[in-house]
Amino acid sequence: MPDYDLIIRGGKILDGSGGEPFVADVAIKDGVIAAVGDVQGSAKEEIDAADRIVTPGFVDVHTHYDGQITWENRLAPSSDHGVTTVVMGNCGVGFAPSRPEHRKLMIKLMEGVEDIPEVVMAEGVPFNWESFPEYLDALEQRESDIDFAAQLPHSPLRVYVMGERGANLEPPTQEDLAEMRRLTAEAIQAGALGVTTSRSYAHQFRDGRPAPSVKSEDQEVLALAEGLRDAGKGVFQMVPSYDVTAGERMDLLDDIARTSGRPVSFTFMQTPKGEGDWQEMVARLEASKNQGLEVRGQIIPRPTGALLGLELSMHPFSFNPSFRQIEHLPLEEKVERMRDPAFRKQLIAEEPTDPQAFFVYVISDLDAMFVLGNPPNYNPRSDESIGARARAMGVDPKELIYDALLQRDGREVLYRPLGNSEGEKFESSGRNLVKNDRTFPALGDGGAHYSMICDAAYTTYFLTYWVRDAKGDKKIDLPYAVRKLTYEPAHAVGLDDRGLIKPGYKADLNVIDMERLHLYAPHVVYNLPTGGRRLQQRADGYDATVVSGVVTYRNGRSTGALPGRLVRGGQEAPKIAPEKSLEPA
Repeated sequence: MPDYDLIIRGGKILDGSGGEPFVADVAIKDGVIAAVGDVQGSAKEEIDAADRIVTPGFVDVHTHYDGQITWENRLAPSSDHGVTTVVMGNCGVGFAPSRPEHRKLMIKLMEGVEDIPEVVMAEGVPFNWESFPEYLDALEQRESDIDFAAQLPHSPLRVYVMGERGANLEPPTQEDLAEMRRLTAEAIQAGALGVTTSRSYAHQFRDGRPAPSVKSEDQEVLALAEGLRDAGKGVFQMVPSYDVTAGERMDLLDDIARTSGRPVSFTFMQTPKGEGDWQEMVARLEASKNQGLEVRGQIIPRPTGALLGLELSMHPFSFNPSFRQIEHLPLEEKVERMRDPAFRKQLIAEEPTDPQAFFVYVISDLDAMFVLGNPPNYNPRSDESIGARARAMGVDPKELIYDALLQRDGREVLYRPLGNSEGEKFESSGRNLVKNDRTFPALGDGGAHYSMICDAAYTTYFLTYWVRDAKGDKKIDLPYAVRKLTYEPAHAVGLDDRGLIKPGYKADLNVIDMERLHLYAPHVVYNLPTGGRRLQQRADGYDATVVSGVVTYRNGRSTGALPGRLVRGGQEAPKIAPEKSLEPA
């Protein structure tokens, strides 16, 4: 009888601690790592990892698979890029708690904030729950290719407690605050990993109304923090307002950490509105640490990129009156109409109008709009923008955009970086934010923005652009990069049973051919409920991905195995693990 279920032989081990790599075997039994070293004995299955690196499975703590996990078993695109655990329910939006009379409102909110088509959610989300504990019970019945953990979102909670008053942004009563606090503690005790909120002006219903959480006062946010304190566990996630100063932003985050006594993380972006304030925020993160407060920034190692095109949710002409007349046509018919000279002249002459001002902002800055290309170029020079090229050619930039949208029979994709843009190239998140022990990569947003953003591949991008291909002071060491993708995000949210290749830890692993690692451009597929569209993004170089000791992907293709399950709450590190702390000095 075999000694082990799986042995990965002879790979270069990057164990997630940030230490130097070493060549060893990894033996797995009953879903956990049984041995690391020169493993003797046999296994039911072996993987030859010679000339490959072996890493812990990647952990993305900022996704929106709240709906997708209820209608399908693959959490792609995250699972296509070495991610083995995701955390959903971020940004204060989700589907629970939700009374029957508010379900349409929750769908409308997710449509506006997370760009998920209403018809997809109406068809796909079963709503076989009301309370958050009931939602977790429903999720516990689901099987997936990777593990998933859920957080309690503020906006549904507010509406659940306050009804229409909550949706209409009315202030809460003391009774409302007490009930939100109680339900937060109840959700955490039932297995929610944490609680989340947002103050981002970009988080709106499709008709332009702010999400219920966006205008809430500090006392309401701190009531959620008190619920964490009552539960004695859990984490707090926030998308802060970038319309206030860095100091005000960090003051509230510190107050949340102080009130809850629990770890806090937040979406950390460099934005045009606060250019340079990232330095103050980094300094404040260090000051929070010195006060004993656990506050960390979630970053993405490239700009969050809105993708624009005729097959996608929006493009620079999508809000013009003439285009609205053809927007529901099949792609081929749209292209045919747009090639008509009279229609072209009319469309270019019009101006966009839409109730959601953020969307108009996204499509209007032509100096921050580029053709993405394949392989995708996420770090273009400023002189490669549509606006800069038009000035150099002496033509109307709208003419260039029009021509670009019609390339590849209407399938060309334009790239609109949003934030992380300080400097000549869109590299500042790597240069300034990754190399910091108070930040960690996240913000993949998988399960959301199906036709506008495809950031869940940031893990592959990080390992290629910043690690393998970078030169000089840009280059990030591989052991450090692996730690940032594995141990640090897992530890930041209390998932201490994973993220390291050590005996006793959960057997979530990747076998990667670094030389072959390659990221393709996103492309559109039509495989959501009701035939809805979404962006997918492939990669080469992932020889194998393992979840709970089961091989789920080989050479980037699903094996069909579904070992992934709901993770209820934080998880303790194995007792047999080394006692030495892995916290940064």
